[in-house]
Formats: sequence, structure tokens, C-alpha cells
Amino acid sequence: MERSVAVVAYDDAELLDIACVTTTLATANDRGADPAYAVRLLTPGGRAVTCRPGLRLDAHEALERRVGEVDTLIVAGGYGHERAAADEVVLAHVRRLARNARRVASVCTGASVLAAAGLLDGHRATTHWFFAGGLARAHPAVTVDPDPIFVRDGSVATSAGVTSALDLTLSFVEEDHGAALARGVARSLVTYLQRPGTQAQMSVHVAAPPPADDVVRAVVDHVAGHLDDDLGAAALADRAGVSQRHLTRLFRAHLGRSPGEHVRRARTEAAAHLLATTDLPLPRVAARCGFGSTETLRTAFLRAYGTTPSEHRRAFVTSRVTSRVTSRVTSH
Repeated sequence: MERSVAVVAYDDAELLDIACVTTTLATANDRGADPAYAVRLLTPGGRAVTCRPGLRLDAHEALERRVGEVDTLIVAGGYGHERAAADEVVLAHVRRLARNARRVASVCTGASVLAAAGLLDGHRATTHWFFAGGLARAHPAVTVDPDPIFVRDGSVATSAGVTSALDLTLSFVEEDHGAALARGVARSLVTYLQRPGTQAQMSVHVAAPPPADDVVRAVVDHVAGHLDDDLGAAALADRAGVSQRHLTRLFRAHLGRSPGEHVRRARTEAAAHLLATTDLPLPRVAARCGFGSTETLRTAFLRAYGTTPSEHRRAFVTSRVTSRVTSRVTSH
């Protein structure tokens, strides 16, 4: 008995979005996945699709003609996602296949197809950071989180840009066949051993150029270097020499978030980095990053990443240990 996996593609789909999924599952088969994955590429009309940069990819069968239950349905992303999300035939058959699938997933901008089909309503989801704002505006019933590299919300999973599909697919392999096989697949692909889904796509400190406004830039720099200081709205406004209301207007105009939201995000990212790279106990991490208590840190983590600080640390510790073991084995 095989696990049926249907990957949906369309013209201007991203080839790497597709290959990250199909190659990972094929490698799992090579390493003894039982039951094995039966992967089929579905396209509208069963036609070959053109992927960037002009490469043609043949389909296994037509999306419209696929019958029977599908274990896992995955929609690829790419610059053709808007046309695919506006194609009622594509949406109807994605809904039909999703109805009885055990898992439904998307890669990158494939989330817009799932959202247009109504499959993300009421769910937390992610997509490529560049397209996250547009997805949120177009589909207010979806809770779009632009930070994680992938999000799993019940039976629905969404991944961020391009190569994050490797991490999501490795999580499927681990769920289906255990951590040992997932590690073996990661080694075969010479890839990082499954980054946790909580890992951010981009840090708040590098996601965009420095703010053009001198006041905002000075406050942002102060926050980054003084996370354990008083960074309340009144203190920041006083430091900037403007009113709280004016500072909030400047932050929203230049960063798209309030000063308080920026501070919380900066503190949470700093804590995530410390948890992943040091052995500092949670109380010290919380204090260093400006959280009043470990419970406040925990609340911030749950809100930002959907996991606890301890779970985040365990995921990275496991990855570091396994990587060291793999390196020793390989070197000998």
C-alpha cells in the first residue's frame, strides 16, 4: 500500500518549489520508506507547464481527471499563482481532492490557491514573506504569519519561500516514518537537518532596509541595543523628542507596526536566537531580552511562533547534536 501524494502545478510555477517536495519524497523511498510515497504531478488539462526560467515540465496526469483518495495534496507556488488562484476550474478540483486528503499543504505562494479555495479560512498560515501582506489583505479569514518557515495547523500546512518546502516535506517524512528516516533523507540531500518551523524567514533587523525617517531609525537602533531597558511607548517617545501619538504614526508609516509591536518582535527574535545558540537558562534569557518573567517570554513565544521557548530550544539542540554526530561519522 503506497501513500498517494498529489503535487499541483501550473504555468509559471517555481520548479524548485516542486523539486523540493518530489525529490525529498523520492529520497525517502530510496531509503526504505514503507509505505512508499507515490508522487504524481497534476496540472490543468494534464499539459506540460513552463517553469522559470523557461523549463518545461511534463505532468503525470490531469488535475481534472485525478480520482480516488489522496493522502497528501500539495500546491506549488510560483509567479503564476495569481492566475491559478483566479481559475475556478483549478480551485474546484483542489477543493475536491482536499475533501478526503489526510493532509493539505502549499509551498510558498501556493498558499494563495489554497486560500482562494477556502481551505485556509480559520487557519494560521504562512507564505513567502514578500507576498504575506497581499495574502492577508485578500483573505481576512486567514491568519497570515509572515515569520515562520512553515506552519502546521491541524491537517493544513503551509510553507514559506521556495527551499522551506524541504523543511516542511521532511516534517511529513518524520511524521510518517520517524525521525531516523527523516535524518537519513536530510543527509542524502546534503541539507540542514530539518529547520524547525518556528525558525523565522527573516529577522526584523534585516527584513527591510533601515527606516528612511531619522526618528524611527534612531528608535529602532536604540531598541536593538537596549532590549532590557524600559522600552515603553512613553520612554521611547521621550527619547525621540516627540509625542507618543506622533511616534506611533511614524512607526506605522515606515515599518507598518507600532513601537510596542516592534519592541515585542525584536525581544522575541533575540530570545529565539539565544535559545537556539546558547545554554542560558530561561530566566536569564527572559531578563536579557527585556521580558519581565519566563511566563511573559512563554506568552510572547506562543503568540509569535505557536510553540514554547523550551520546545524551540529542544528542536535546535536536537538538530545541533545530530549535525555533530553526522559530521564525525562523515569525517571518518
